[in-house]
Parts: sequence; C-alpha cells; structure tokens
Amino acid sequence: MKWFISPKELRRRGVVGMNQRNAWFIAELNPRRNYPLVDDKLITKKLALDAGIAVPELYGVIETNHDIRNLARIVGKHDDFVIKPAHGSGGNGIMVIVGRMRGHFRKASGQIVDQASMAHHVSNILSGMHSLGGQPDKAMIEYRVHFHPMFEEVSFQGVPDIRTVVYKGYPVMAMVRLPTRDSDGKANLHQGAVGAGIDMGSGRTEHGVWHNQIIDLHPDTGAPISGLEIPGWDRLLALAAGCYELTGLGYLGVDLVLDRDRGPLMLELNARPGLAVQLANSIGLGHRIAMIDAGTGGANTPTAPAAERAAFAQTHFSAEAARRRTP
Repeated sequence: MKWFISPKELRRRGVVGMNQRNAWFIAELNPRRNYPLVDDKLITKKLALDAGIAVPELYGVIETNHDIRNLARIVGKHDDFVIKPAHGSGGNGIMVIVGRMRGHFRKASGQIVDQASMAHHVSNILSGMHSLGGQPDKAMIEYRVHFHPMFEEVSFQGVPDIRTVVYKGYPVMAMVRLPTRDSDGKANLHQGAVGAGIDMGSGRTEHGVWHNQIIDLHPDTGAPISGLEIPGWDRLLALAAGCYELTGLGYLGVDLVLDRDRGPLMLELNARPGLAVQLANSIGLGHRIAMIDAGTGGANTPTAPAAERAAFAQTHFSAEAARRRTP
C-alpha cells in the first residue's frame, strides 16, 4: 500500500527535503574549500590521526600504474585487507579480501581472485572508474574491519556502520546501516542495505527501513533489527561531534564502525550526507535542527567541547524527550 503525505504535513513533521538540504545546509554551512578534507580519504585519515581519532590502519597507497608492482609487497603480510579508491563514494570500487587460498585471494562474497585480477581492479581505480567526477585516483590498501559480535545476526557478508548526521557540531540523528544480499555486502541504503534508526539517548536500535519499506527483521538472516544496544554510545557520539572541528563543515555525515578488537574507528566523512536517516528514524531532521539554531538548552555553541555537544544530543533528541514534548 502506498501512502501520500502532503507537503504541508511533511513540513509539520520537520522532514527536510533535498532542496532545503542543498540550499540551506550544504551551500550555507559547508565551504567548498573544505570539501577536499572529506572527499579525499587519504587527507581525512591524516587529519583524524593528527587529532587522535582512530581509523583503519593504512597498509599502503598505489598512485600510478607503475606502482602496481608494489601490490604484492603491500599485501604480503596480510591475509585480509581492503582495496578502495581515495575519492570513491557510495561504496563503489571497494574490494574486500577476507582470506587466502593456495596463492589466490577470497573476496567477502566468496569469489576467488588472483593477483592479476586485483592488479586490474587497482588499475581501474587509478583510471577514475570509481571516483567522484571520474578523475584519476589513488588506491588505498588498508586494514579490514572485523565488526563487533553484536552485529553477527543482522549483517550479510559485510561490515555494518553507524551514520551520524552532525549539524553545527551537534549530532542530530543516527542510524546503523546493515549490509544485505541485495547490497552485495555493502552498507549503502541506495544499493539495498537496511537502515535502522537509533535512539539518540540510549543508543538502542529501532525498526529498520529497506527499499523504502519499514521492516522489523533482517531480510537475509531473519534476526530482529530493533533492540540492539550499541556499546559505548556516548563515546561514539562524542567522536562524531568531534569531526566538526576536523573539517569545519556545518552539515556533516560521520561514518563509524565498531571493530571487535580495536573498538570505534572513523571510516569516512561525507560533506553531502543524504536524508534517508529520516526514514530510518521515522522523524524529520527539521525540528532538531531548529532547536540548535534557537539555542535551546545552550545549544548552537560550536566552541563547547565535543562531549558536551554529544551529551546535549542524548538529552534533547532521545525518544524519551520526544515523548515528553508530544502533547
């Protein structure tokens, strides 16, 4: 069944549309001179390390086709790793290697590839096949994240991540993106991953959205999506809030992962975060953004420490706070 909601009702619910996002948030709050800080994953990684933010370890970088001969040396000591474009987006161009088999390599999908196939993939990355704007790119080889056991039953052949939208330094909404068979193991909603809303107060997942449909069970594993309590939620929110200082972007998407051995890692940042987080949470961003702009509870103070901004989000944007505000 399809439901129709009038534009007036969407505004009443605080739903932010693409035009508002582009004109009010991205154009007004994200200086274009700062885009390279997030569009180039190598620059993002260096900024994070300089700020003391943990990221997946970088094993090596290949910048030219001539350098592809170094691939065997770079991956030589590693049984599993990830190859990705420095300027990629939407999970495009990422090759995840999970093990070796008689001189060959096994991808997350189970497919077996040889050294020549990996080299060809790197060459495609360098040509710009997977990069923003199709410009020549660099290939990064880095640590493969081993996700936290709590996600074992709600993920299919991939690593779940936590997308948090940060507005003027304040985390305003978050969701867990869960890979599926449809998404080919990638945590990308447009490719078929599940987005599960997160209660900003408790860090507990709620229902999920999959192909624009509300679901309660993971489509591949059948496991419940709601009720997962993300460990160290306050620390994760403070980490996301701190990425504001890292980039100077007022409207920012922060993607974090929970590694079973290394804890929270910052995966990447996005200067143009989408709006699907509203579907995953069944609530609009508008009212929360308005509270920050109005200075509610001392908000709209970017100079406040990241931990304080995260605590504000937990207090004012929790499900319990929303119930208190509802007549």
